[in-house]
Amino acid sequence: MIRVLVWNEFKHEQTDEEVRKIYPRGIHNAIADFLRSDDIEVRTATLYDENREISDPNCGITKEILDETDVLIWWGHMAHHHVPDAVANLVRDAVLSGMGMIALHSAHHSKPFRYLLGTSCNLCWRESGDSELLWVIEPSHPITRGIDRCFRLEHEETYGEPFVIPTPDRLLLIGNYSGGEVFRSGCLYCRGNGKIFYFQPGHETFPTFYQPAVQTVIRNAVRFLAPTYRETTACPHVRRIDDEEPYVI
Repeated sequence: MIRVLVWNEFKHEQTDEEVRKIYPRGIHNAIADFLRSDDIEVRTATLYDENREISDPNCGITKEILDETDVLIWWGHMAHHHVPDAVANLVRDAVLSGMGMIALHSAHHSKPFRYLLGTSCNLCWRESGDSELLWVIEPSHPITRGIDRCFRLEHEETYGEPFVIPTPDRLLLIGNYSGGEVFRSGCLYCRGNGKIFYFQPGHETFPTFYQPAVQTVIRNAVRFLAPTYRETTACPHVRRIDDEEPYVI
């Protein structure tokens, strides 16, 4: 089983009636619902609880929880600053040790994503209800398997270049909007022993996470990012190889 943790701020859904109508149980549960399958088990954690209070000092994340998580999915937008640095560092270290991470939409500004990429991750944006075409650049990649050459989202928040990120190890999708902007919408990175996938769609006022193509990409990404090797790379003091017993086959 691939063990997935879906993390969500869970603030918009409680303070914005428009968002509540689209995601009455929260974005985290909408994602969890389509991910659960014979080979994927899902837990959720949120920054805010159902009383609109910070859920706990660790935001639902501890080292023990991350040790039992193969892929972390992160959705954040308006409360990045409420995530303690210590929690962001736990996520960073877990990825470096092999855990996979999917950063969705405004999670480009989340602390864990920025700490792993080492840049501001700034971009251009506009909320005008533009439509978006997402084009598959690498149709042979496991994350884009089952997706046609492109798919359309009738409405999405517009993101535009420049997107201040390191050059992706693989650029899998690029979006273009009816307003003219283009954006690197599916970016894959390796960091330490772990893999990170940034996927741009997912604005809270649109039903993006109910779209079959979006669900397919996220589901594929979970299976691709699941670790095959998970270990913290140490910094040992070692002897010269000449002083060690040779390994004989």
